[in-house]
Amino acid sequence: MIDHRPTLIRVEDRAQAEREAAATITDLVRDRAQRGESAVLGLATGRSPIGIYDRLASEHARGLSFANVTTFNLDEYWPIALTHPASFHRFMHERFFDRVDLPRGRRHVPNGSLPESELARHCADYEARIVAAGGIDLQLLGLGPNGHIGFNEPGSTRESRTRRVVLDASTRTANAAAFAPHGEVPQQALTMGIATILEARRIVLLCFGAKKAQILKAALEGPIASTVPASFLREHANVTIYADRDATALLR
Repeated sequence: MIDHRPTLIRVEDRAQAEREAAATITDLVRDRAQRGESAVLGLATGRSPIGIYDRLASEHARGLSFANVTTFNLDEYWPIALTHPASFHRFMHERFFDRVDLPRGRRHVPNGSLPESELARHCADYEARIVAAGGIDLQLLGLGPNGHIGFNEPGSTRESRTRRVVLDASTRTANAAAFAPHGEVPQQALTMGIATILEARRIVLLCFGAKKAQILKAALEGPIASTVPASFLREHANVTIYADRDATALLR
């Protein structure tokens, strides 16, 4: 096991991180288009990437095309209707998909509306679609308060793949506001696995606020272990972390 030590960029504020991350994605999409090739993006939801999607939509309005882009989202609650106000499917359409020219057939989000009997096949198919697309060029991530990436909660193994998981109580509490007043956070979810995430050619993680300081320290300076799933990112040779001063306050 090699600790590659991710590139840590301390930013003045969230806007700087959004600007730089969006520029990285824009450059990738534009470069691939010029070569007549597709760019494959791994996308995340939550508060952290919203500004990135706003900037990408603005770039599209100025002429950047997403017609040759394929996307795969990290995760989705289960069970949940696609149209539920808190579903990641709806989030992605409202925040990004419907604002750009990304073809519908190239948009992939785990389907949280499927019956239990279809989940295993759906998860295996999700993995196969990523492989068929040529693998993920750039994966966006946020950092959960307990160290999860995607919905890979503590205890998730390095070898894990897209699957159904049980959500940690702290995760459900952290995400409760998104469900008010529409009900409780589902107890389970579908998520890409850690092995799936680490196969992306490049990873960009966003981390903001003092509440993330302790877990960021554990991820970057503690042991690489399943107790802090984000620590496995140190096994990847091309990880960039954008974090503000509050989030990095405890780092050596």
